[in-house]
Amino acid sequence: MPVVVYLGVVVGGLVQIDLDKSIGHKAARTRGSLILSTVLTSIGANVVLCDQYMAIVMGARTYAEAYRERGLAPENLSRAVEDSATVTANLVPWNSGGAYQAATLGVATIAYLPFNFFCWLSPLVTVLYGYTGWTIKPLAAPEDDATPAAPDAKE
Repeated sequence: MPVVVYLGVVVGGLVQIDLDKSIGHKAARTRGSLILSTVLTSIGANVVLCDQYMAIVMGARTYAEAYRERGLAPENLSRAVEDSATVTANLVPWNSGGAYQAATLGVATIAYLPFNFFCWLSPLVTVLYGYTGWTIKPLAAPEDDATPAAPDAKE
């Protein structure tokens, strides 16, 4: 079993290197399309890599620099990845999250899919917020750590 986990990490790393070279953040021209790209990459990673943790890492690491370049706070990237990679894992039957949910509930993933509103509405709302700008936090300006010099004491 540890060998399978190790191979999964290796494949995930190779897929991320390929994604960084091919799409990265170059495909996204606007704030909304950057968030849409993050959501689609994270959901796609859930389908391909079969593990939500790899999808979380892939989505976050692929787009971290793009969010900084666009002046978007890291919280926006975190929310986009959370609302796509984390919550959609149990909608993919062969993903570890989907397999666990199906085994625990004793029903097929497709059977509970229509009732799992949060998991398929959350990515849609995130993309809507990305295009409209609602709740999108800009990157804070760096604070000056230098303390002002004390005035000279005059006697």
